[in-house]
Amino acid sequence: TWPTISQRDCGLNVHKQCSKLVPSDCQPDLRRIKKVFSCDLTTLVKAHNTTRPMVVDMCIKEIELRGLQSEGLYRVSGFSEHIEDVRLAFDRDGEKADISANVYNDINIIAGALKLYLRDLPIPVITFHVYSKFIQAAKMPNPDTRLEAIHEGLLLLPPAHYETLRYLMMHLKKVTMFEKDNFMNSENLGIVFGPTLMQPPEQNALATLNDMRHQKLIIQLLIEHEDVLF
Repeated sequence: TWPTISQRDCGLNVHKQCSKLVPSDCQPDLRRIKKVFSCDLTTLVKAHNTTRPMVVDMCIKEIELRGLQSEGLYRVSGFSEHIEDVRLAFDRDGEKADISANVYNDINIIAGALKLYLRDLPIPVITFHVYSKFIQAAKMPNPDTRLEAIHEGLLLLPPAHYETLRYLMMHLKKVTMFEKDNFMNSENLGIVFGPTLMQPPEQNALATLNDMRHQKLIIQLLIEHEDVLF
């Protein structure tokens, strides 16, 4: 008998030879998706029929409701056990997860959970296949050419990744508007979110270290120019 493979995303079992005939846009089976965190971003939004992961929407909504003036927002770490509780709540309850101030008074817990969600994606928000394009863009000396290259890179992202990044950058732009209270400007946020949203396809410690300043610059520019880049 031929070996079979299982489409982890949609729960379809097919012969390996037949898998080439399966359409790439097969609809994931929601019942087979056991968790929210560490699940492929495109798979999750297809399964829930949304444009962005509800984790991103819910965390950002909560942070904008009560956290924009919080000093060191996204830089200050929340208590790791409580962040883990939030992760478990999303995996267990999905959009019914309660992340309100009644349960998690410290907004850094919600900010930490959002960062954890983004960091744990099997394919980063800025996907592996466009990573090098963004790094090359960051190295360009001319600011206009650099922005044009970043814009071209954004258009290569899968729809769910593009929409998640767009929404997140709009949010981070709002965070910078409260810099006098939270002390978080676009450069500081770039330091925090660079390695969270971008990871090299090959895990090489030296290359990763060398790329960090370029990652920071990319996120910084995405925040500062989100209105023209997206």
